[in-house]
Formats: sequence, structure tokens, C-alpha cells
Amino acid sequence: MKPANTQPCSPEMTGASQTSTRWALTSLALATLLASLGTSVATVGLPALAEAFGASFQAVQWVVLAYLLAISTLIVSVGRLGDLLGRRQLLLAGILLFTLASVLCGLAPSLGLLIAGRTLQGLGAAVMMTLTLALVGETVGKDRTGRAMGLLATLSAVGTALGPSLGGTLVSVFGWQAIFLINVPLGLLTWLLAWRSLPTHRPQTNAERTGFDIIGTVLLAMALGAYALAMTLGRGHFDGLNIALLLVAILGGGLFVLTQRRVKSPLIPLALFRDRLLVSGLATSALVATVMMATLLVGPFYLSITLGLPTALVGLVLAVGPCVAALTGVPAGRLTDRFGVRPMRLVGLATMGLGCLMLTLVPPALGMSGYVMAIVVTTLGYALFQPANNTAVMTDIPAQKRGVIAGLLNLSRNLGFFTGASVLGAVFASALPTNGVSAASPEEVANGLHITFAAALSMVVLALLIALQYRAPEPLSAPQPSPDKG
Repeated sequence: MKPANTQPCSPEMTGASQTSTRWALTSLALATLLASLGTSVATVGLPALAEAFGASFQAVQWVVLAYLLAISTLIVSVGRLGDLLGRRQLLLAGILLFTLASVLCGLAPSLGLLIAGRTLQGLGAAVMMTLTLALVGETVGKDRTGRAMGLLATLSAVGTALGPSLGGTLVSVFGWQAIFLINVPLGLLTWLLAWRSLPTHRPQTNAERTGFDIIGTVLLAMALGAYALAMTLGRGHFDGLNIALLLVAILGGGLFVLTQRRVKSPLIPLALFRDRLLVSGLATSALVATVMMATLLVGPFYLSITLGLPTALVGLVLAVGPCVAALTGVPAGRLTDRFGVRPMRLVGLATMGLGCLMLTLVPPALGMSGYVMAIVVTTLGYALFQPANNTAVMTDIPAQKRGVIAGLLNLSRNLGFFTGASVLGAVFASALPTNGVSAASPEEVANGLHITFAAALSMVVLALLIALQYRAPEPLSAPQPSPDKG
């Protein structure tokens, strides 16, 4: 077999080419599923890991943190490498690394080696998350970009929704090793499909060849890693360590900007941020991710303490949001292709705002149905927004910059998640008694929910204002023919 050199979809494409494009999109969707599943499936296995290795929760939580930190710190750098070396080749390497790291995780004899394997898994996931977005433009035509982005969003949501139930089943039947080894056959299938069907990336000409900014990569990784740890450790409570990490992040970020101004081949050309659409897309992506983190952070406490639901039912209710996103992703992409990115971004943000308003006002007397209705509306808005925003950012950008911009887009979302866990977690904690959530009454937890989503609503309004500032450029008028002087 030889890898296909598929061209973007067009009306003149043959049936064989259309089939190859479908298989290429399938491989990108599976890669997205693997990266998403890698986060959610491991979380449910933490108690089993603590028992198996005789470790504390603080120690085993690094099984999740190492994966997330590797993604966040390296996601822009791997996008830039894809631009330089070829996105198809690097994606294949990332899938293979993720698969081999899954073997290492499943066979790890110690917690240290397991965490090391998860770090390598995170590097592979960073490659997959970034380059799947970047390769959409080389796989489908411009008129089908929205539905392709919707498909990737759907598979990401499926991975999030499937992880807890799949992980729980695997741990109970086969042991904790199975939550990592399940990735091996899926990874091999994804690699084979990608190798067979993805279009070959055109090599750069000598004039386009540039070096890789190693210093910038190290400084950015330091800044992002410190920021992620500052926002994660302490669970919303800042102490001396969090402040020190935040200062390291600020110092690293400042040094990174200085180096980008001076190096010949910067990791992130600062001129990119003159593009108002890119800045709008990154800012709104970070804001809505911050809001969505609140649903995962506050929801379990409201459901279990205020509404008194059993743990199993809490898990089912928490799966409603990802299921809505999974069902809505592809239709949302089709709507983006039909109506355009700007209307769908605004509709999505307005719907999210309505959902947050409902969560701000929902009375406990409405019970589970009131909460579920508000979550459905909020998640529906997010599902409508994401394909439109991704399409807006990734369409009509130069091919040599697709990787780094896809990395920035994924980074904005990840930083939003980290920020939401810290900032909105602190907002929720401030509304509770000083001795913690375990001592809070049902009414106090409900009040905390309302205050948290009032803050989240303000973020959605800010995102909506930012999106309103963007206007699609008017098409250039056709040049007028010169008068005949004959």
C-alpha cells in the first residue's frame, strides 16, 4: 500500500478521491478521540492506582497532571515543527509515540515510570490535537471546513463522555493496566488509516526553510508549565508556591516575547497578533473554556449536596453535557458552512449566556430537571460556538502557518480550562463556609453555584462583545477593465 496524496475536496473529485477524503477525516477524528480519551479515561482509575502503588492521592494525581502539562507546554511547539517538517509525517510520529507510551504505561512497574509514560503520552496527544486541526485545510475543501471541524469536536466530546464509563468498566474487569492498553489497538488502527489516506504535505522550498526556535520553545514551555501548575495546585487557594509559580510564568512569558522579537525564525511570529480575527478567536476560545470548566467543577457538589443525588446518578447527569456536545458537533459544523462563521459564533455565545443565566437563577426546588435543562442549553451553545470559531481561525491562513496557529487555538482552550479550575474554583470556595465544602449546607452550595455562574456569565458577555468587534472582510470588487484606447 502507498499513502494517498489526496487533494482538497472539489466538485470534480472522483468517487475514489471522495472515499479517500472520508477515510482521511476518519483518521483525524480517531486521533482526536484518542487524545481526548487519554485525559478522561485515566481520571476514574486514580483510586485503583493509589491502591496498587501504595501512593497518596497527591502523588497519583500526577498521572493526570503530567499528561495535561505535556500537552499545554508543547502544543504550540509541535505545531511549529509540523509546519517545518511536514504535518502528515509528524502526526504519524505522534500517533506512534502515543501508542508506544500507552504500552509503557500499561506495563509500568512503578508510579514514577507510569508518570513518565503519561508525559510521553501527553506529547503524542499534543501532536494529535494540534495537527488534526491543521490538516483539515489540506483534507477538505473550504466549503466543507465547518462540518469537518464539527466532526473533530464531536469525537472530542465522545472521548470526554466515554472516558469515565469505559475506564470504570476496564478497571473493574481487567485492572488499571487496561485503561492504558486499550489505546494500543486503537492507536495502531488510527496510524494505519492516517498513513494510508492523509494527503502528503508539500515540502517547503529552500526559500521557505527556516530554523526551529529552541530557546523560544524552552522559555514558552517554562512559562506555560509554571502557569498551569499555579492554576492547578491548591485547588483554587493561592499560597506562596502558587504565587512563586505565577511569577515564574510571568518572567518566562516576558523573556519569550523578547526573544521572539530578536530571533530570525521565531516560534510564534508576533506579527500574527495583528490579525484581529485570530486574536478574537483565541480570546473567545479561552473564555468559553473557562466557563465550561465551571460545569465540571461545581456541578458534582450541587448535585450531591444540594440535590442529594447518589454518586451513580451524579455521574450520569455529568455525562449529559458531553453527550449533547457529541450529538451537536456535526450539525453545528454544517450550519457553519451554510450560514457563516460570524453568525454561528454569536448564536453559540448567546446560547451559552442564556444557559449561564439559567444556572445563576435555577432554584433547588426544580431538582435535577432544572439543572439538566440549564446544562443542556449551556453545552449546546458551546457546541455551536466551537466549530464556527475553529473554522474562522483556521480558514484562509497560509499553509506554512497552519500548525502553529492550530497549536495556539488548542493552547487557548487548555489555558481556559486551567484558569477556570483556579479562578472559578476560588469564586465557588469564597461563597462557602471557611471550613470547606464538606461543612456547607445545601443552601450554601446552591448559593455558590449561583455566584459562580454569575461570574461565568460575565465572561460569556465579554466573549460576545469581543466576537461582535470582528467583521468579516468584504470581498474585493472585481477590477474594472481598462478603457479601449484603440
